[in-house]
Amino acid sequence: MLFEGGFTFTNFLVDVFVIFLFVMWFWLLITVFSDLFRRKDISAGGKILWLIVLVVLPYLGVFAYLLTQSGNMAERSEADAKKAREDLREIVGFSVADEITKLDQLKASGSITAAEYSKLRAKLV
Repeated sequence: MLFEGGFTFTNFLVDVFVIFLFVMWFWLLITVFSDLFRRKDISAGGKILWLIVLVVLPYLGVFAYLLTQSGNMAERSEADAKKAREDLREIVGFSVADEITKLDQLKASGSITAAEYSKLRAKLV
């Protein structure tokens, strides 16, 4: 065994590093699986092939998926987040025009200054 001296600080650091690598790999695996199942641009057969590769060769499969699909993963994630925001706004009834109208009323009543108005309006637009 490499470290047979019992509990040492070096053993502790190696253990922490190995646990960190495992958690990071597990997080990558979950990210790849979630991206794979959310995709609409590949067929069920393509998903099954990726799934087989990820189950049979998990480390190699995760790295291969990240190398070949990573550019589109960010775009899909951003599109999903944008759709979720729009769906929430539709359900809640929030619109930018309504918020700007409310800001105009606050500015007219003197509740906020012109600088605050400009800052809040810039966030909305």
